[in-house]
Amino acid sequence: MMTTNFTLPKPLRRAGSSASLRTVRIVILGQAAVGKTAVTVRFITKRFIGEYDPTLETIYKHELSLGGDVVHFEILDTAGQEEDALLIEEKIKWGDGFVIVYSVTDRCSFDEVIRLCFLVNHIHSVARKSSPEPPPMVIVANKKDLEFDRMVSTEDGQNLSKGLKLPFHEISARDSSEETAAVFHTLYRDMVQALSSSPTSFRRRAVSKLMEKIPRIYSNAALGSFGRSMSCSSFRDFQQD
Repeated sequence: MMTTNFTLPKPLRRAGSSASLRTVRIVILGQAAVGKTAVTVRFITKRFIGEYDPTLETIYKHELSLGGDVVHFEILDTAGQEEDALLIEEKIKWGDGFVIVYSVTDRCSFDEVIRLCFLVNHIHSVARKSSPEPPPMVIVANKKDLEFDRMVSTEDGQNLSKGLKLPFHEISARDSSEETAAVFHTLYRDMVQALSSSPTSFRRRAVSKLMEKIPRIYSNAALGSFGRSMSCSSFRDFQQD
């Protein structure tokens, strides 16, 4: 498993401002039932909730202090079900960084990782021609606590991540908020490094009508024990000149 000890670099900032920090957009991808929502909610609330409506999609807004600075996260928790190619394309275009999740108890979800990574790279290479580098991504193997149901070994995940040259974390969203947080810290670090090498790759695009329809909630909104709260708050997208 990847070592997660590191010093966070300076956070992403909006151009021309020393006080206001730029939002980072993260998309959580993976097949249904791999624990994408559990991972997301564990990160923003430090609580584990095991049951969700698998058909819902939500953009969570969350503020976190990293290295003494405040970072604004927008995290799109996708449903992970088969959908129209245009829909998944719009969601990938929206994101700046990506968490690709599979379950160690589901071999098919592991096999899906390569396709999702290729899809992200392809869509971004077309949409953001000014940035030749692939967008920041991290591969996450979830549900390591279910050892007796394991179908994908730790070595399988490590070999895949080495082949794709991507960070890898094997975690249990059920058992550890620290492991889950380390995933997002790693991705944030890589996003900062990507910004340093290619600032134009993070320039804000207009939000499509599809993305505007996805519910937004703040991390301090109530999350019921039976799933996601649908009490949503509207927000203004950050724009850069």
